[in-house]
Amino acid sequence: MIPIQYSPEVQAAKDASKAIVALESTIITHGMPYPQNVETARLVEADIRDGGATPATIAVLAGTLHIGLTDAQLDQLGQAQDVAKLSRADMAACIAMGGTGATTVAATMIAAHLAGIEVFATGGIGGVHKGAETTFDISADLHELAQTPVTVVAAGAKAILDLEKTYEVLETLGVPVIAYGQDSLPAFWSATSALQAPLRMDDAASIGRAHRMRAAMGLPGGQLIANPIPAEAQIPAETLAPIIAQALAEADDQGIAAKAVTPFLLGRIFELTEGASLTANIALVRNNARLAAQIAGSLAS
Repeated sequence: MIPIQYSPEVQAAKDASKAIVALESTIITHGMPYPQNVETARLVEADIRDGGATPATIAVLAGTLHIGLTDAQLDQLGQAQDVAKLSRADMAACIAMGGTGATTVAATMIAAHLAGIEVFATGGIGGVHKGAETTFDISADLHELAQTPVTVVAAGAKAILDLEKTYEVLETLGVPVIAYGQDSLPAFWSATSALQAPLRMDDAASIGRAHRMRAAMGLPGGQLIANPIPAEAQIPAETLAPIIAQALAEADDQGIAAKAVTPFLLGRIFELTEGASLTANIALVRNNARLAAQIAGSLAS
């Protein structure tokens, strides 16, 4: 039996069949320093409530899978040290051993599906890392999208990745990639890219109908909704390109690999942009939360 606990707020929403949006927790433990991490998490949760849905931040605490965190638990997680970064491969082991871990995109999708939550808001998904043809460094997020029926709202794949290869893999896996309100795919901190979106939808109701149709047809997996960062908050791609290249070169020189790559790169880009990347990151996560609340509301109705 899975040790699973719902926060009082999430349990009440489930009992009333109200809209719920899942949220990951690695952005709290591995994305920002305390107390900014907790402050941002609370802002994102408030955005979802303002959109008429209930936020469910997901984490493993002392061997229990929590669907929704209380204020005290959120603060505890924000200050915790040596928290595991959980994906499909190690989530069950962490729970079985009574550990504490923060959920990545893949792990959050698994937990959301277990809890009957259909929509998940995050910053950006993982994908194919640059140089993957020799390192084989490809995020489990892509395969999770191909098998777990959750609609994921993100600002596309993280810009530190090989975006072309990432979207090629998603196409091969049969994952619908839907750009929201534009014809090009966003590039995380940048609202647009040179990549054409395979699908475009302009309202939450259409996204909800597509989610339902996949289930009706018996198609496995979820949908990736590529939601562009608000234009006023973006960092132009031409500004970011040399910064990302420098961070990648440093990671290579220092032998940074596997799960350590993304936190290292995001940290260096934060330093090299003098904090602008974090400001943009917060803006895009909040923007994704607002859209996810609309989609969850459409599905609930």
